[in-house]
Amino acid sequence: MEKILDLPLSQIQATMDSPEYPSSSTFPLLSTRFLRRHGVELFSCAATWFLLDVAFYSSNLFQSQIYQQYLTLDDSTDVYEEAIKVAGLQALIAISATIPGYYFTVFFIDRVGRRKIQLMGFTLMGFLYLGLGIPYFFWRKHKHAGFIILYGLTFFFANFGPNTTTFIVPAELFPARLRSTCHGISGATGKIGAVVGAVGIQRAWGSSGEYNEGDPDSKLKPMRAALVVLGAVCFLGTVVTYAFTPETMRRSLEENEKERETESDGPAVAL
Repeated sequence: MEKILDLPLSQIQATMDSPEYPSSSTFPLLSTRFLRRHGVELFSCAATWFLLDVAFYSSNLFQSQIYQQYLTLDDSTDVYEEAIKVAGLQALIAISATIPGYYFTVFFIDRVGRRKIQLMGFTLMGFLYLGLGIPYFFWRKHKHAGFIILYGLTFFFANFGPNTTTFIVPAELFPARLRSTCHGISGATGKIGAVVGAVGIQRAWGSSGEYNEGDPDSKLKPMRAALVVLGAVCFLGTVVTYAFTPETMRRSLEENEKERETESDGPAVAL
């Protein structure tokens, strides 16, 4: 109240005369005006979500292969017992890496920023996947805890990174009347990435049936290639984030929208 009383009358009047919210836009979705104002942003949100889901869902698909050498299995172990043991390791990764990653994001997102967290997450995921994939023959021949630690860290930095920020950034960039649609487009593109990653992994396993009896490492090559490719996908996410994703920290939705409303551009032409 004291802050209000200290304001000059002219400033109070100017505040009352100005609209609380920016005027509603009249350009339609995917019009030339929309693309000029938000095309790059929509591309960055959709592309980063696509790349994240390629890596994240693919990695989830081959968890049983990842954990296989760390399970105590014998000839009497049936598929149900094996599934329970795999689920136990998955729960351990979730408790120690996946869930803490979300809490780190909650704590740091308004201190560090969405863009920096996304850049860090993609970059570290890329290095971790390469650290798993390039020496994969060594990891498989040595039952080493370091492999599980690195693999768990990929989930930690996915959640303390793009698996959280890709949900948040689209909700803060677009005009109110188009926000849900643009968020939906970005999310749907991400699910296409999940399908692409899943199909790619399945094809890799399908091609792994042709083993070279003279090469004992031939059975390991598909997994090694998959991990290296996922590392490259994450680095591509770093590039897209760095080049196209804006920072929205400490900016209200109204400020983001008003800034774009004041931009001068031509008439809207629906595509």
